[in-house]
Amino acid sequence: MSVLSLIEERVRRIGIRFSMLLLASIALGACSSGEDELLDEPEPSVPSGEQEVWPITISTVMENDGYKRVTDYAFEAGDEIGLYVVSRESDGTANPLQTQGNHVDNMRFTYSGVWTADTPVYWKDDVTHADFYLYYPYRATVGNVETMSFQVNADQSREEAYKASDLILGQVQDVAPTESAVRIAARHMLTQMVITVVPGNGFTAESLAAADVTVRINGVRTEASVNLAAATVTAVGEPGAVTPLSEDGRYKALIVPQTVSQGNLVTVTVDGREFNYPTSMTFESGRRYQVTVTLNKTSNGINVSIDPWEDDGIDYGGVAE
Repeated sequence: MSVLSLIEERVRRIGIRFSMLLLASIALGACSSGEDELLDEPEPSVPSGEQEVWPITISTVMENDGYKRVTDYAFEAGDEIGLYVVSRESDGTANPLQTQGNHVDNMRFTYSGVWTADTPVYWKDDVTHADFYLYYPYRATVGNVETMSFQVNADQSREEAYKASDLILGQVQDVAPTESAVRIAARHMLTQMVITVVPGNGFTAESLAAADVTVRINGVRTEASVNLAAATVTAVGEPGAVTPLSEDGRYKALIVPQTVSQGNLVTVTVDGREFNYPTSMTFESGRRYQVTVTLNKTSNGINVSIDPWEDDGIDYGGVAE
């Protein structure tokens, strides 16, 4: 083979290699271009229809605010309530309140101008309605929401013991999910008895003020069974006596609703001498009974007039011999 022939053969082989490199480069470029196009495609959109779930907040209003707390007409800073929330079915059908297994079970809320839960709680979703139930005072364990036990203090002569004897229930039904606070109407479930002792025959205001005076309410049961769903209170246990709180010349006590049979309902002791008022009485939930006791030393008894919280025009007065 001539020198010229060898040169032509080498040129031909170089051309083939160049062509192959060029084709490979084009192929790589095509792959690169396709990958870039895939990366530039938009990501799949997130499915719509996700629901916003709001935290549950509450506010309270007292229905029978004429029945005062120790210092306020409503709840006081530091008060603690228990809250149950029962979600309804999708068609709006109500579910019963249960001891356990509700949407919210006995969550403690503390009052400081607003109600704050121990742990944030939320609506089930943005469409499901719910029923709310609250009670005061809070307890960590509720054995049964239909028969929750409660007891007023037999000795309510201290403010703390008097306040601890208060029982408040509240509920609101069929509430739609909301970002606003759910307003719950609450009411005092017990009876408030307020006794005022005034001088009669044989006493003066000065002699009575200087005397050692104590007051006792007799024949009343201090235990109760509470149905949180029905908002009812039933007196249970054996009758006993309650010592009221002395405040500004009056004596007040919280009594479980009940009927007291004939007996010495009120005993006023003045310097060791007892003055008794025998009567029967029915104490109704959420009512206040004002009892004015007029001491009569000469007749060895007391005159009593009772003015119920809601005046029904009946004179409940009586004379004790």
